Amino acid sequence: MQLKTATLINDGKAVKLGWTTGETARFHALWLRDNAPDGATRSATNGQRLITLLDIPADTKLTKAEISAAGDLTATFAPEGKSVSYPAAWLVRHAYDQTPARQAGWLAPEIETWDAGLQAKTPVILHEQGKTDRAAFGQWLAAIRRFGFGVMTGVPRQSGSLIEVAEMFGFVRETNYGKWFEVRAEVNPNNLAYTNLGLQAHTDNPYRDPVPTLQLLCCLENTVDGGDSVVVDGFRAGERLRAENPHGFALLTRHCARFEYAGSAGVRLQSKRPMIELGPDGEMIAIRFNNRSAAAFTDIPYDDMADFYAAYRRFAEIIEDPAMEVTFKLKPGELFIVDNTRVLHARKSFSSSGTRWLQGCYADKDGLLSTLAAIEHGQKEAA
Repeated sequence: MQLKTATLINDGKAVKLGWTTGETARFHALWLRDNAPDGATRSATNGQRLITLLDIPADTKLTKAEISAAGDLTATFAPEGKSVSYPAAWLVRHAYDQTPARQAGWLAPEIETWDAGLQAKTPVILHEQGKTDRAAFGQWLAAIRRFGFGVMTGVPRQSGSLIEVAEMFGFVRETNYGKWFEVRAEVNPNNLAYTNLGLQAHTDNPYRDPVPTLQLLCCLENTVDGGDSVVVDGFRAGERLRAENPHGFALLTRHCARFEYAGSAGVRLQSKRPMIELGPDGEMIAIRFNNRSAAAFTDIPYDDMADFYAAYRRFAEIIEDPAMEVTFKLKPGELFIVDNTRVLHARKSFSSSGTRWLQGCYADKDGLLSTLAAIEHGQKEAA
């Protein structure tokens, strides 16, 4: 990709660029200077800035904008008299000169929402393949980024083996439940997960701030009747609610719910966040839904409370719609991972006879996404 034109505008405070593809975009001089890729501005080793914004003159402007023989931009800045080259392809990837008409609740392009139809195309990888085939492992991680859910088979049936899986892409988030936790029926449990009761689809630990963004559950034994696992795409549920009831969707995004946990001595966890969280630009970025851990809602005005509860109820009905569910029974040596800010998980009730032993742990998406980005970067470098 090459540049074709470069025209200074607004007395050099910006430049308008045109590519050979016909695309155009404007860039502010101060933005270009702040993002200069030269060795005096950014470390060649790690890409981090070597200067602060205050090191750049506030009256920075462009005195020249020229196109090189390779079709890239060479920009000269005053008052520094500094010239910097910018690859045309980099500029088009980082163009911000756009005013997209985005509906509240929009999703990033790498996200694909789903319902029960994902059952036939669940992302699955064999444990040994994940360890030895980096390309296949990257494809699996990319599918988790896209769908928020994946399954690994052939995991060693040893206590704590899920930790090794988490460390294949990132780091374990240790909590008051420990580095990992046992999921099997107990007498007088400190959490309803440790019973044979069915559990409504939920995200884990909404009472934490921040919440663990990934959860892994690994099956070591399973001879009970029932106990099937269920996953539901909270983003798809949010899309359905928005389509049916825009006002109710807005209430669940605008007002905070409260969550709390006080099931263990010396532990009292509390948070206040919306059930459907949007970024400042309206992007849907997180779902928090856990009826068991919901505290009294006290941040919704009286005049909105009835409509808030109606939206909350409808959101719950959508989440529990069988058409939204992907259902499976974990076998020993199988593990599933969910994006805990997006995908809700549930469990069917199971018999009191037999054994059902799962272990769970938490991790965070930054590690997974970092490993995925490194794999993808390496593939581009090799291409």
